[in-house]
Amino acid sequence: MIVDRKFSLAIELKDDTRETSYEAIGLATYSNSKSTVISYASIFESLWIQSELYEQLKIHDKMQKEFIDVAAHELRTPMQPIIGLSEMLLSRKQLEENTITALTHDQINNKNKLQKDFLMLNTIVRNAKRLQRLAEDILDVTRIESQSLKLNIERFNLNDLISTTVQDYKNEIEKTDSKLKFMYTLKKEDIILVEGDRNRLNQLFANLLNNAIKFTKKGTISVSIQKKDNHVIINIKDTGQGIDPQIYPRLFTKFATKSETGGTGLGLFISKSIVEAHGGRIWALTNNDGIGATFAFSLPLSR
Repeated sequence: MIVDRKFSLAIELKDDTRETSYEAIGLATYSNSKSTVISYASIFESLWIQSELYEQLKIHDKMQKEFIDVAAHELRTPMQPIIGLSEMLLSRKQLEENTITALTHDQINNKNKLQKDFLMLNTIVRNAKRLQRLAEDILDVTRIESQSLKLNIERFNLNDLISTTVQDYKNEIEKTDSKLKFMYTLKKEDIILVEGDRNRLNQLFANLLNNAIKFTKKGTISVSIQKKDNHVIINIKDTGQGIDPQIYPRLFTKFATKSETGGTGLGLFISKSIVEAHGGRIWALTNNDGIGATFAFSLPLSR
């Protein structure tokens, strides 16, 4: 306590579980020394300013999160009709193109026009989906930082989820005549039971696959699962360009990306948060032969 910046009283708190203040306090020091009183006053003032700054930072942080949340929702809302309607037009153009079989001059011109329309619509759909993923990533980061990421826990076969996702990506890659090949070592009938959020774990696995595809122009992406003690470990190994040494120390942090590679650098941060929310861990390393990288994560097995 400081009075008129002339007197100070400092009382030691000895035991705050006692019933009376007399029993709770220890040594007390009274002073009317100017230097002592001023030093206590400066401590009080520093603490007061610090508490005010902390409150301002909390308000600023809340406003920032609210803005990001609203912005992400506003981005997501118009994306659905853009994607839906563009895909509908895309399928119609594809159908029209397939019905043209004769090779008259007018029909050749018409088919060329349809192909141009098809390419433009495909570009619209692709970029609309990219914006949609960005909005979802921003929302997820907001939920993670505000500790409001919710999981719908259920018991399911992880092998089903991974084998289905790998097959979907494999089919998509084969359509583009890519030099990239997918390999999956586990048999489809093998059962690996885990307890977790199926959609979030699918998002995690898809993030890692997308990352491998992005940095692997040709070669293979191998997915393997192994049981170890009471955990299951999933490895995604590629023959791409590997992990940039400058990025490696902050690989799983926000915005860990280089301008020339593109992307927001949010995918691995979100993946790490999803894994840790399930009681697992995630890591990455450069392959022993120096070609490509391996990303792996572990999850507890269901008992």
